[in-house]
Amino acid sequence: MSSTRFIRIFDTTLRDGEQAPGASMNRAEKLEVARQLAKLQVDIIEAGFPVASPDDFEAVKAIAKEVKGPRVAGLARAVEKDVRVCWDAVKHAEVPRIHTFISTSPLHMKYQIRKTPDEVKADTRAMVGLSAGLARAHPEADVEFSAMDASRSDPAFLAEVLGIAIEAGATTVNIPDTVGYAQPLEFGDFIRELYRLCPALHDVTVSCHCHDDLGLAVANSLAAVRAGATQVECAVNGIGERAGNASLEEVVMAIRTRGDYFGAATGIKTEEIARTSRLVSNVTGYPIQPNKAIVGRNAFAHESGIHQDGILKEASTFEIMRAADVGLAESDLVLGKHSGRHALRARLAELGYGLSDEELEEAFRRFKKVADKKKEVTVLDLEALVGEEIRERQDHFTLRSFVSQSGSAIIPTSQVEVEVRGRTRHGKSFSNGSVESVFKAIDNAVGMKGSLADYQVRAISEGKDALAEVRVAVVIAGETYNGQAVSFDVMEASAKAYVRALNNAAGAQGRERVQARAATTAKGR
Repeated sequence: MSSTRFIRIFDTTLRDGEQAPGASMNRAEKLEVARQLAKLQVDIIEAGFPVASPDDFEAVKAIAKEVKGPRVAGLARAVEKDVRVCWDAVKHAEVPRIHTFISTSPLHMKYQIRKTPDEVKADTRAMVGLSAGLARAHPEADVEFSAMDASRSDPAFLAEVLGIAIEAGATTVNIPDTVGYAQPLEFGDFIRELYRLCPALHDVTVSCHCHDDLGLAVANSLAAVRAGATQVECAVNGIGERAGNASLEEVVMAIRTRGDYFGAATGIKTEEIARTSRLVSNVTGYPIQPNKAIVGRNAFAHESGIHQDGILKEASTFEIMRAADVGLAESDLVLGKHSGRHALRARLAELGYGLSDEELEEAFRRFKKVADKKKEVTVLDLEALVGEEIRERQDHFTLRSFVSQSGSAIIPTSQVEVEVRGRTRHGKSFSNGSVESVFKAIDNAVGMKGSLADYQVRAISEGKDALAEVRVAVVIAGETYNGQAVSFDVMEASAKAYVRALNNAAGAQGRERVQARAATTAKGR
């Protein structure tokens, strides 16, 4: 491949990524992630599934209105209501996209959507046509069509459906490996065969969307690029349903590092990768494993003496990319305890935070509290503190204070004060351990009961004065909700993380009640 092809990066963190268990985000969090994705310079942001709920619709609409740069897409089944609701949400974007899909594999057609092949073809023609008709109202709008479970579809039938979609107005056609079934060599051959069977594919953007059930999502995506695809659908940190999606950072850096092999390049600002990864991890509560490629804590660590010796002599002996290339070398000193509000605002603006005066005051208060205890305040510290403050604005519950007593000779005892939708509530508990005691006291205050499924503690940066980050996974009414918080005090971080998980649960349950009421109202019409 001598000429360099441009590969579009379609980010689905806010749609497919959010479908990971416990990874639900509220509107403010989605906007925060979307703004960072724009800084990362992804080509398309799939902002959500507008018809799924009123909250999802409003989140997609807000992103479409406020986030500039990337194309903003919404997902819609090949159903008229889905398509129209999707357009109503994304039409406000600078560059909107309707992304409609239908299943094409024999298994899905028979058991999942219960439609005949002829019905699938008819629905494809009608709904892509409707999407294209709506998109004509905006000079920059376009339509993407996806054939769900494409990798298990009959190639001849799939090629026919894709041809219909293109004829009806789709300018991007997606070939998903929906259940992570494909193998890299097989998937590359599959893409080539579709190009042969459907020559019209040469005139549109061919995309791939691969899942990681067998750990091959990135490999399959790269095989598709090698076979001619010019768009890759992926998610930050590879989050998503089941085992997740293709990891954006791995796809991008593979293409950048081996551009000679792929004959391709992306427009991603790779120096923003690490920060984007951390933000998504913090918002969703999904930790990044230390050995995660590109963004893991150990990704650029060299333990072996031979490796260390080689790195000192010539970095390229054991490093195929630099930490700075993905933004991992940015944990330097940024501010000190004598820094003022203007310096803090300027540094936060560089990091992508546009705070109101009120938010700046709260951020400054938190910053001073940290600066009084830490000699050096780093980018990581600021991200953790300020990001947490922004995300607290929509909380149902706010931890106001807690007192915990524990020791080897006493029963752990905790008392908490929690603001519950504007009212102050108190809770107390006697329990087996200090963490359990605090969590049960919070349950007592808010009137919810959670079962702890996972609990992790780590230091944000180095040193004994490092901020502690706590992540929890809490099961409530059979569903898992994640929470994350930071503090100098591990118990305070634990309590805040637990409260955040309860907030996520309360928000999700509230959305479910709204959906139930909407469904009841619809039935009565």
